[in-house]
Amino acid sequence: MASKAPLSLLLSLLVTSAFVAAEASAGPISRTVDITWGDGRGKFLNNGRLLTLSLDNSSGSGLQSKSKFLYGKFDMQIKLVRGNSAGTVVAYYLRSPGLNWDEIDFEFLGNLTGHPYVLHTNIFTGGQGNREQQFYLWFDPTAAFHTYSVVWNPSNIIIYVDNTPIREFKNLRSVGVPYPMKQPMRVFGSLWDADDWATRGGLVKTNWTLAPFTASFRNLNYDACIISNGRSSCKPKSSKRFMIQKLDLAGQNRLKAVQSKYMIYNYCVDKKRFPIVPIECTLS
Repeated sequence: MASKAPLSLLLSLLVTSAFVAAEASAGPISRTVDITWGDGRGKFLNNGRLLTLSLDNSSGSGLQSKSKFLYGKFDMQIKLVRGNSAGTVVAYYLRSPGLNWDEIDFEFLGNLTGHPYVLHTNIFTGGQGNREQQFYLWFDPTAAFHTYSVVWNPSNIIIYVDNTPIREFKNLRSVGVPYPMKQPMRVFGSLWDADDWATRGGLVKTNWTLAPFTASFRNLNYDACIISNGRSSCKPKSSKRFMIQKLDLAGQNRLKAVQSKYMIYNYCVDKKRFPIVPIECTLS
């Protein structure tokens, strides 16, 4: 792991987090997503501006965007399960259908009270993942809403937390690295039980006496190309900035600061799983 990030950079991350978390509501989430499973455990509140997903020992719950997309920038504000959340997983991700799906993942792995959440990220192409990177967050994700974002374009995928980049995956198809290019994806969210692996590799189990567990979602905003009837339409039509968005020097420095301080797992340096370093790791 690299040396610790400069204090000035880390302080700027904290300031950015507080600013983004305090953003005003941008509109009802009920306009952009449907509750797709959970038998009533997912609920719209506050005139559709808030969506809560709950988990008990019978079932979790989930949401899905009304639209499907091919490239875009996607922001979701989430407040995670408070207290003892061990065994639970809150997920927010983009995914295409089928057996050879593409996927871009945020998964928040619950933990015992007072211990940090682990943010698990992964990128799948053609049904194959194994590109995990994990982070501790630099704030309490259960005390307030924070914004989790994905930029996906033909050049790169960038994952952000409160407008701070934490991961970049470049399109290196020219050297044989698969990249999500052609399969439209929807936005999904879910809360489910994964106590066989989520917390300390499954050593800490879900405490069902604390159920129901609840996470909150709001403000799914996107600037993206919407796929409808097999045709693509980018909205707003005047803005396609996401199609060329990359990290500038300042963004690269912020990315390095987060990874130096908060990354706790990186598949690129796991020699037990990958004796031969994946190509994208040697070129990034």
